[in-house]
Amino acid sequence: MPRRARLSGSAILLALAGCLAPLPAAAHAPPACSGPLRPPQPAPTGTPWPQQRYDQRRLAPLADGHGVIVAVIDSGVDARHPQLRGAVQSGTDQLDGGGSVLDCVGHGTGVAGIIAARPAGGVTFRGLAPAATILALRVSELIELEDGTTAGRRGTAAGLAAAIRDAVGRGAKVINLSLVSYRDEPEVREAVRFAISRDVVLVAAAGNRFEEGNPTPYPAAYDGVVGVGAIDPDGRRVPSSQTGPHVDLVAPGAQIVTTATPQGLTVADGTSFAVPFVAATAALLRQYRPELSAAEVAAQLTATADGGSAGPGYGKGVLNPYRALTERVGASPKPAGPAQAPARDDAAVAARAAAEHRTLLLGGAGLALVSLLALAVIVLPRGRRRAWRPGVRDRAAPTSGPPPVPPR
Repeated sequence: MPRRARLSGSAILLALAGCLAPLPAAAHAPPACSGPLRPPQPAPTGTPWPQQRYDQRRLAPLADGHGVIVAVIDSGVDARHPQLRGAVQSGTDQLDGGGSVLDCVGHGTGVAGIIAARPAGGVTFRGLAPAATILALRVSELIELEDGTTAGRRGTAAGLAAAIRDAVGRGAKVINLSLVSYRDEPEVREAVRFAISRDVVLVAAAGNRFEEGNPTPYPAAYDGVVGVGAIDPDGRRVPSSQTGPHVDLVAPGAQIVTTATPQGLTVADGTSFAVPFVAATAALLRQYRPELSAAEVAAQLTATADGGSAGPGYGKGVLNPYRALTERVGASPKPAGPAQAPARDDAAVAARAAAEHRTLLLGGAGLALVSLLALAVIVLPRGRRRAWRPGVRDRAAPTSGPPPVPPR
């Protein structure tokens, strides 16, 4: 019986975990891609549970990701998929040196679909930011088989670092990193720092080795990167999803319906497939609130998560795209002290100030009018009796007491 592949994060996303060491040159000879290693599955029916949770009918009037480039650094993206046609741009291919659209294993195609799959007739599934543009960059195609072994070529730290820099150079405002290494690679660390300095939001997987010692995952553990864990339909942490300070929030990562290669839908699991929900929300934010910096977008994502402090594997809580778009929070991405008060809405403040100014003007005008009326009622008759000579006693008025003494 042929070995079957599964689209699962249990292989640590692209199975890059601890496997980013350089390979011999011969290993990079490009084999023919005869089709996906994972056999096609029947298309799921009904509305996927993340779409039910994130009711896109509320999001659509606010933002759909239009004009935002999201880089998917992965196994490539199959642009032939009907729901991804016209949505994919080619970046660099760090495996074969050519176009990065080729996806032999389907991992990157599944990630891209969660972000930007276009609506299609008769299909309930669609991406969370269905008008965003996917920039496909290919760095690995390693995938886990059902028997626990792996197949396909693994990537390198140099290739991942080059892909991050290329994504920045091609205008990506969000970078989706559904991959993990368990080594702190200086090249990757510097590439991440470079991307953050260029105001790019980086979102990375927290990893799926909780039951194997919970090692530190990179790039999620780097400063400035939004680390994402996975939950199931009941809101519970997926058992394999890793915990630790690198987990900033969690998102759906079990029983995830998404795009298969070259067409149709499939079901996937793991933190690989939680990351694109957060990356898609970042794209919505970058469209809806373009004034926000990358750090402020990260702060918005975590500050508006639901049910924070639920446990060490949940970070600030569960991603909530609608709250992320509609609530105003402080700008600090990871505040160390007490929670910040919501930031002021400058437009509302200006409106209140204008209203107060109008009130003061009206009040002043009313006071002036009352003063004029008092003048007319009291002063004018007396003035007429005095023949308008100030300081002279009214001769008709009765006097009392001794007469005034003239000055000496």
